[in-house]
Amino acid sequence: MSVREKQAPVLLVEDDPGHALLIEKNLRRAGLSPSLVVLDNGRKAADYLLKQGDYTPSGHLLPPFVLLDLDLPVLSGLQVLKLIKSDERTKRIPVIVLTSTDNPREIAQCYELGCNLYVTKPVEYDRFSDAIQRLGTFLSIIKTPEKE
Repeated sequence: MSVREKQAPVLLVEDDPGHALLIEKNLRRAGLSPSLVVLDNGRKAADYLLKQGDYTPSGHLLPPFVLLDLDLPVLSGLQVLKLIKSDERTKRIPVIVLTSTDNPREIAQCYELGCNLYVTKPVEYDRFSDAIQRLGTFLSIIKTPEKE
C-alpha cells in the first residue's frame, strides 16, 4: 500500500500564512485534496520529519512529499533540505522547493542538495494561483516511493 493510500498528509513548510492559505486553496482547485500539515519554521519541519523534539511521541506517517520555502525562521529551507536528504529515514521523500527567489546559484545549490523540483512563486496573485494549480495537477499524477 502506498503512502498516499494511507492518507499521509503533505508537509508544507511556509512561514507566510497568506502564502500557505493560497497554496492550500489552489492545490485543492487543481483536484489535489491532501490533508496538509503546515509548519512555519525550519526547526519544526526538521523535528516533524525526524520525529524528534515536540514530535517525538508522534506516530504520524511521513509525508509523500514536502513543499519547502527557503526563507524560513530558525532553520533555513536549505538547512532543512540538507537534513532531509542526509537522513536515511527521509532521504527518499520528494522535496519541492517553493520559493520567491530565482537566483541561479540558489537553484543550483538546491538541486545539489537533492531537491526534486524548484518552483519560483510568482509575485502577482493570479500568476501565483495559476502556478500552484499547475503544480497541484502535476503532484496529483506523480508516484512517490512506498514506505516499508
